[in-house]
Amino acid sequence: MDRTVAIAVDRLCKSYDSHTAVDHLSFQVYAGEIFGLLGPNGAGKSTTLRTLITLLHPTSGSATVLGHDTVRDADRVRALIGYVPQERAIDRFLTGREHLELLGALYHLPKEAATRRINDLLKLVELEAHADRPAKTYSGGMKRKLDIACGLLPDPKILFLDEPTLGLDVQSRLRIWDYVRMLKARGLTVVMTTNYLDEADQLCDRLAIIDQGRIKALGSPTELKVALGGDIVSLTLKEADRIGGLEAALKGQPAIKSVRTTAKGLDIRVESPEKALPVILESANRLGCSVEFIQYNRPRLDDVFIAHTGRRIQDEVQKERDE
Repeated sequence: MDRTVAIAVDRLCKSYDSHTAVDHLSFQVYAGEIFGLLGPNGAGKSTTLRTLITLLHPTSGSATVLGHDTVRDADRVRALIGYVPQERAIDRFLTGREHLELLGALYHLPKEAATRRINDLLKLVELEAHADRPAKTYSGGMKRKLDIACGLLPDPKILFLDEPTLGLDVQSRLRIWDYVRMLKARGLTVVMTTNYLDEADQLCDRLAIIDQGRIKALGSPTELKVALGGDIVSLTLKEADRIGGLEAALKGQPAIKSVRTTAKGLDIRVESPEKALPVILESANRLGCSVEFIQYNRPRLDDVFIAHTGRRIQDEVQKERDE
């Protein structure tokens, strides 16, 4: 990977009255990588992104994009980046081509150059056959592909994606992942926010886990999982009321690093399954716990998030949806 620094963030803070949305963030993004900001809604991901694209001014700290300060050199930064927002900016009555033509005019692109660029982008995102249909006839995945084409129209050096697959079905998500990988292969630097663990794991070269405005962990998905240490033994118990007793019995036992309750049992981080399983099964038997299912796996990104924040990201996302 090219170690040229494309984005440098130094002790970045953003506050609104008494609420601190971003709290002393520092990180770097390297040229040509896919860098992810992973966390639940409200963690500070989108605020960080909007500061980097010059839409927000930091309360303190600084950020540079390709060497240009996001406040002092905002116009220069905007000329170098593309942005695909979380909320789709689609006019349902315009065709895909008309969207791009309108945007080309807003960017003051010469007409011939804009036409060539639009044709290239429609081909890139596989919308050529649908270019002259109204956007209201597009599927969710097609609308998101049009969003990406709009973000790429100014031929940016860095593309910012805010929750690129939010609300899409599985097949559409996989197609968007393919496009993001293709953009990286073409040399583009991509910065994306997400609250999908699989998306961060599959797409990002490196990622920052953000919670309550602070970076809790930073590195490649593999590095973060390896650094966690230990494997995970997951137990499903028949009697939910026995979970607490077994958790207490296992904590502090040899070969067991940590124990966490789940909806139907326990997730147990162990030094080695061979040493820990006899201890786990003996404790369950002694307490009269009926073990319905045992699963063993290497640390997952979910386990990394739990280790650094104390809770599951899926629980936070579900809580926000319920509210």
